[in-house]
Amino acid sequence: MSDMQERRARLALIRSENVGPVTFHDLLKYYGSAKEAYDALPDLAARGGRKRPIKRASKREVDAEWARIEKLGATLTFFDEPDFPPLLAQTDPTPPLIISKGDLSLLSRSCVAMVGARNASAAGRRMAADLATGLGKNNVTVVSGLARGIDTACHQASLDTGTCAVIAGGIDNYYPPENQALQDAIIERGVLISEMPPGTKPQGRHFPRRNRLISGISAGVVVVEAALRSGSLITARYALEQNRDVMAVPGSPLDPRAKGNNDLLRQGAVFIETVDDILAALPTLNALQENHRSQHYREEPSMPNHKADPTHSERTAILECLGPVPIHRDEIVQHTSLPLSTISIVLIELELSGHLHREAGGGIALIPAPAIQSEV
Repeated sequence: MSDMQERRARLALIRSENVGPVTFHDLLKYYGSAKEAYDALPDLAARGGRKRPIKRASKREVDAEWARIEKLGATLTFFDEPDFPPLLAQTDPTPPLIISKGDLSLLSRSCVAMVGARNASAAGRRMAADLATGLGKNNVTVVSGLARGIDTACHQASLDTGTCAVIAGGIDNYYPPENQALQDAIIERGVLISEMPPGTKPQGRHFPRRNRLISGISAGVVVVEAALRSGSLITARYALEQNRDVMAVPGSPLDPRAKGNNDLLRQGAVFIETVDDILAALPTLNALQENHRSQHYREEPSMPNHKADPTHSERTAILECLGPVPIHRDEIVQHTSLPLSTISIVLIELELSGHLHREAGGGIALIPAPAIQSEV
């Protein structure tokens, strides 16, 4: 199979029903190629208890997305290709692909994310702009989410020095609409990133994925203003899971827009008043960047005996570990003493059948419990 055929098969695989990043990577390791994994989806879903056929991305759909990406002048980059952002390639699970417009090489420099409230105060926007300007002068790429408020101030201040906007919708979607001119300017002078197919309208469930990209691209995350329940704190949580530094600007205790970042400071986030406070951490951030750049994506060995069908007793043992309370795959290995390859294929079957829910941080929950497949 040619490289182009395999790349198209990868796109078909990740665009198929119930195939998330974890299952995508497990399937590649299990089958050795995206084409084999794609062909196996219907049987795997049926073995997991699915009653109706799984919807796989068709050749027509893949061709249409591929043509749309090219027409837009965008670039599709897979997780193990040289231009994929080096830190993002080391996240677990690694996003299978990104679609970009602009200068993707900006993400090979030191990158720092800056996030905050959409309804930001004037002081918060000024602080964000000052920090972003200072980072840019020190050859640091500023990463944010192109939202109103803090994000907008950060992008505007770093347009001339290097900025990356990560969006929740398709690469051709303008959101929020008032940032259309800014988004076009970022494409011309920075880089725009998305995981979603062109034409996708941003929905609420897309924003946590966008936030995970923001933190994954970056060596550290600076929270300028954030309420206690905000997307900015989701980004900070992802940063901690990805072993990134979390930094926060202190705010007035009287302003609800500062309660989130003040709480982060109480929990040990790095205290930020000036750009020098961020730059003081840059030697550590740069070392992290260089370490990951040298490793980039390390291909894991394929799982052995990928055509073997787990036995009835093995399936029973795995299913008995699962329930509505999330557990981690390592716990299943510990309780069952089964090979990881056997556990992984059963989890793949359950996810493809729609019976498995994966949570942030690697938790796995079974809802509802399917019938155990009978021995044949």
